Amino acid sequence: MKNIAIFASGTGSNFDALINAVENGDLPANIKLLVSDKKSAKVIEKAEKKGLPTLVFSAKDYASKADYEAMIVENLQKHGVEWVVLAGYMRLLGETLLGAYPNKIINIHPSLLPAYKGKDAVKQALEAGEKTVGVSIHYVDAGMDTGQLIAQESIHLTGRETEFEVMEMVHHIEHQLYPRTLAKLFKN
Repeated sequence: MKNIAIFASGTGSNFDALINAVENGDLPANIKLLVSDKKSAKVIEKAEKKGLPTLVFSAKDYASKADYEAMIVENLQKHGVEWVVLAGYMRLLGETLLGAYPNKIINIHPSLLPAYKGKDAVKQALEAGEKTVGVSIHYVDAGMDTGQLIAQESIHLTGRETEFEVMEMVHHIEHQLYPRTLAKLFKN
């Protein structure tokens, strides 16, 4: 079993999927910590209800990215975290965190990378008229959604779907692909 921390900034739908996979025995991991940079994120309440420790911070309370990342690394090490799993964490990682966990930080993104990096990827794809969208899981590097790909799954569209419907399809894929991919990584 790997000790992991989940980083999230929002509602936590991927957090829910990962918790369920751990509880069902499909993901061989111990979730040691939830890290969030948004004090109002709904995912914090979800973690607290599960009895998981949380680390909630505001970047503006620190002089630099290196300062808050040093604080995060200290907390990760205190909890024995071996892998960092990003699940809707909306910050680029810096040298401090990347250096502490080389090739041990994973992200999920709602597009077929390298297309449509960053925020609102589904909306970007739909506005471009894409008929195929999807989900990518990748290692994290210093760039925005530029790390080495681990897994992808595509969704074929008719062109009549709303953005909401496409997001629902993307979430469905994410909630299956992420735990399955992480389970394979952790077994190696």
